[in-house]
Amino acid sequence: MTGQPVRILIVGGGYVGMYTALGLQKKLSRGAAEITLVEPQSNMTYQPFLPEAAAGSVEPRHVVVPLRKVLRHCTVLSGAVTRVEHAAKRVTVQPVQGEAYRRDYDLLVMCPGSISRLLPIPGLAENGIGFKTIGEAIYLRNHVLSQLDLAASTDDPEQRRRALTFVFVGGGYAGVEAMAELEDMARYATRYIDNVEPSDMRWVLVEAASRIMPEVSVRLSAYTVDRLTERAIDVRLNTRLESAEGGRIVLSDGEQFDADTLVWTAGVKANPILQQTDLPLDDKGRLPCAANLTVKGVTGVFAAGDCAAVPDLTKDDPNALCGPSAQHAVRQAKTLAGNVAAAVHGGTLRDYRHAYAGSVASLGLYRGVAEVYGIKLRGFPAWWMHRTYHVSRMPTFNRKVRIIADWTGALLFRREVVSLGQLQRPRTEFEQAAGKRELPEVS
Repeated sequence: MTGQPVRILIVGGGYVGMYTALGLQKKLSRGAAEITLVEPQSNMTYQPFLPEAAAGSVEPRHVVVPLRKVLRHCTVLSGAVTRVEHAAKRVTVQPVQGEAYRRDYDLLVMCPGSISRLLPIPGLAENGIGFKTIGEAIYLRNHVLSQLDLAASTDDPEQRRRALTFVFVGGGYAGVEAMAELEDMARYATRYIDNVEPSDMRWVLVEAASRIMPEVSVRLSAYTVDRLTERAIDVRLNTRLESAEGGRIVLSDGEQFDADTLVWTAGVKANPILQQTDLPLDDKGRLPCAANLTVKGVTGVFAAGDCAAVPDLTKDDPNALCGPSAQHAVRQAKTLAGNVAAAVHGGTLRDYRHAYAGSVASLGLYRGVAEVYGIKLRGFPAWWMHRTYHVSRMPTFNRKVRIIADWTGALLFRREVVSLGQLQRPRTEFEQAAGKRELPEVS
């Protein structure tokens, strides 16, 4: 392509989108291309560190990367792409405030990621919360600690049981790590809370399949269940959540109980923005891609990450696809940036190929499981490998140093277990001062 700068539009500022833009601004001069990234948030969240952010092991601000600070040679638009008209090569952008507007492009890169896959379960949308954003992680930390405070401050045994019951639905990595880290934090917090013992809490992990963490071997999955059970975590396999109306948890095995905490981590689905495009989609709503990360059936469109169905060339099965993991996202972004740059210069596109190296997971402080290149690790070695791998993948040297500093401080000082519940309702005191909210009366 020659003449005017090629207009490259990247939809999504997650790991794939940010690293693709970062690679392109290094590979392409400003005269060769104009790079625009559209993302509702002004930062990128490194999701594998969300459990540690929720547990207070790392500062939440240190697991997010400001897009404008990193992408200095790109235009970052804070807004949501609500429509893609590839036939006309334009998108519609809805900013946080104001009227929607259109943006034209020459090359389109689709990486809006995924959202939680909710099922039509009564009460789930009203009472549940996901675990995909930094906001959800911060909320859950404050919420769990606030529930401990509530339990210590009430004389109502039913309210106390409800406050100290925590339900997580989904036994994949996200659910297991989130529950393990938060349970570890809550157990530690009970040291400083009168009238609440670890045995008073009830943690329930609900999984519809016959095992948790399908990414690892059956043996390592069973080991993880054993370690969770040792901590009095109730692991329910082959069990589904059937209702959560009014906080009343109804499970498919017949048990019912009340809980004020319901965390949903039972899978993801492609971002629904893909439904508002004229691009081809597969039966799961993803963009069908060739091995070189171009979208099949159209020209000038690339895709990667959770929203893309990318062939896994390392498997013998020709229909095998890359899974929605951080491991693939890291490597696809590098290939994607190279291929988009090659398209600008008229070069040859390279196929994405990466053999799955394995998985690592944290089960709380100093505990973990890992299976890397067939080598199985448990306990402290696995926990150390989990931290080492993910800090190496964390974008920017700045954030790497800050996270390591957080960990170092945690070795020297005791864990902080302070609830900042006011963050959820910052106007409460102001409304009381204005006379708009009355304090409850004691009967």
